[in-house]
Amino acid sequence: MGDAQGVDGVAVADGAGGADALLRVRPEGLYCAAGGFFIDPWRPVERALITHAHADHARTGHAHYLAATPGERVLRARLGAIDLQGLDYGRRLRIGDVTVSFHPAGHVLGSAQIRLEHRGEVWVVSGDYKVEHDGVCAGFEPVRCDTFVTESTFGLPVYRWQPQAQVFADVDRWWHDNAAAGRASVLYCYAFGKAQRLLAGVDASIGPIVCHGAVEALNAAHRASGVRLPSTRLVSEVTDRADLRRALVLAPPSAAGTTWLRRFGEYSDAFASGWMALRGARRRRGVDRGFVMSDHADWPGLQQAVRDSGAQRVFVTHGQVAVMVRWLREQGRDAHAFETEFTGEDGAATAPDAPDVLGEPTEPTEPTEPTEPTEPAARAESLPPGAPRRSAAD
Repeated sequence: MGDAQGVDGVAVADGAGGADALLRVRPEGLYCAAGGFFIDPWRPVERALITHAHADHARTGHAHYLAATPGERVLRARLGAIDLQGLDYGRRLRIGDVTVSFHPAGHVLGSAQIRLEHRGEVWVVSGDYKVEHDGVCAGFEPVRCDTFVTESTFGLPVYRWQPQAQVFADVDRWWHDNAAAGRASVLYCYAFGKAQRLLAGVDASIGPIVCHGAVEALNAAHRASGVRLPSTRLVSEVTDRADLRRALVLAPPSAAGTTWLRRFGEYSDAFASGWMALRGARRRRGVDRGFVMSDHADWPGLQQAVRDSGAQRVFVTHGQVAVMVRWLREQGRDAHAFETEFTGEDGAATAPDAPDVLGEPTEPTEPTEPTEPTEPAARAESLPPGAPRRSAAD
């Protein structure tokens, strides 16, 4: 397979992907010539197979969409009126000369690994995934294959997630303490996936839960898909201002520093993201607390997924590509990089530099600004942990 020098000097599969490759990188995205379709294309195409509804994987403009059935409602909520066909997990569909099936990726509602079988050869495209079951979407299921195409958003040994039950307990304590002090708890999180995971895991008996409109629209799509979430309200629906002083408020990062926060008066804020594992990330965000929670696999999870796939050939699409490819080759696998426009958590294409596969970044650099949802620059002030925010009107 022909290679070209790409990300951080790691060989990147060339535009053709090799004459024998089932998938090739074209300007529009990952292309399967035997089936005549693209997977998560970043430019408009005739037929797009979609792994999940995050903006770097599901874009407008395609003529026909195929996605896992559980994600149909969120895809329509995000993309509007599209020609969409749903395919149940595990059901096989013949497209051209390729047999296609979708399998749970555990990332967000409707996320899927896409299995491609052609002339006895099996490829699996992971999309984004995590291996810990979150109770909101179908849990990750390993799929055996010859070639595995994987993400590597958090492909560094420094990224090792705590069990989510422990993170939820920390969020509940923070919320409880703030409510007892009469201040709102503003928790920034991505509107699709992370927000609903938090809703499903927190102790809703602590107080009312208020959601930003961007979050509430996707809550509705989850509920319509059969996901059980606690009762939530828009801030405009809260008639007793005392409720706001003990509320948990879920908002996208783009709400930080806006006039929308004025109605909550005094508040403490926090950010839920895998990037909160980095030293300095919380400080640059300018928030009181950082909760380490990601909808992507951590370093052990990525390793586990590769092992469980049984694949001897692995392509890495985005994230810590160079580090992951190097580790895979050290394990004796035929590893390469696919150069894509996928960006991973928070729209960040790359995470901190790491000179060694087993080393930790000494001074982590925060990822590039996201494309969806858009985030403003972090506020300049840095308050001591636990110090309450004043109203944005102050």
